[in-house]
Amino acid sequence: MKLYYAPTSPFARKVRIAIYELGIEALVEFVETDPWTSAELRQLNPLGKVPTFVCGLEQPLFESGLICEYLNQYADGELFPEPGAPRWNVLRRQAVADGVSASAGRLFADERRAANERAATVMERQRQAIDTGLDALERDAAALSDQLADIGSIAVASSLQYLDFRWPDRHWSVTRPALRGWLNDIAQRPSLVQTAYRTIQP
Repeated sequence: MKLYYAPTSPFARKVRIAIYELGIEALVEFVETDPWTSAELRQLNPLGKVPTFVCGLEQPLFESGLICEYLNQYADGELFPEPGAPRWNVLRRQAVADGVSASAGRLFADERRAANERAATVMERQRQAIDTGLDALERDAAALSDQLADIGSIAVASSLQYLDFRWPDRHWSVTRPALRGWLNDIAQRPSLVQTAYRTIQP
């Protein structure tokens, strides 16, 4: 199995954390990729995005939630609960965290554009999505797993550390102490240490 990833992508990070939590990292080849320039990635994934996962299926898988569900089934894991209320709650937390990550990625990219290329209304919408998403996660923080035992908790960890990586001086946690406390408690888990964000090497 082969995972194409970028070390700055919160969605690829989510998959990498899941692989470590499932204990199958020795079975996966991790291929660091620049999605902006990789012709190989474009051949595998028509969207040209990471994560892209090559496994025993006829075609590669992409989209982090789909890859994680495949890996969970492959490893006979328990990251996705059985159908019922617990499953929908875990998937809802994943959806909120992924939404925060997506908005943060778009906002970070927009902030790097020249002032005359920015759309102020779009940037404000992304900021609002990040703030309201974090507020929702703060209210739900007691349900997060301190063992990263479900995909919702993995997605939240990936998203929160992405905010710290991109904007270390913005202190999202000032009004969200439960999330910060949870993140601090799990920060030294091997799955997080081994997959820490870093800039792409030239």
